[in-house]
Amino acid sequence: MATLEDVERLVAALPETVETTKYGNRTWAVGGQAYAWERPFSKADLRRFGDETPPNGPILAVRVEDLGEKEAVLAARSADGFFTIPHFNGYAAVLIQLDEVPETVLGEALLDGWLVYAPAAVAKAHLGKSKT
Repeated sequence: MATLEDVERLVAALPETVETTKYGNRTWAVGGQAYAWERPFSKADLRRFGDETPPNGPILAVRVEDLGEKEAVLAARSADGFFTIPHFNGYAAVLIQLDEVPETVLGEALLDGWLVYAPAAVAKAHLGKSKT
């Protein structure tokens, strides 16, 4: 399915995206705000999985508009590798197991995350229409 190289290519197509490093992980931001970042599991995250096997492979965190959208995305896309962990409770972002997500779905998620922080004029120009 998708790879970090796919992420790099997809975010490169989103205007004004800047790649930085936060907490030692690659992060992609627009308007000074992170909208996607590599999110390996911490030791505490792994302990919380208990007897369950945690998702493996590269994990990407992506911002969503709000907690309502987060719930909708998780309900609609769990079969595509979207999930959350207790650390993200109350936080408007989802986790994506790159080994499970189709590239087109990943592209949609990255665009949606980018739109959360993209300046309105930049988003409008990129989409070719007003953001509603």
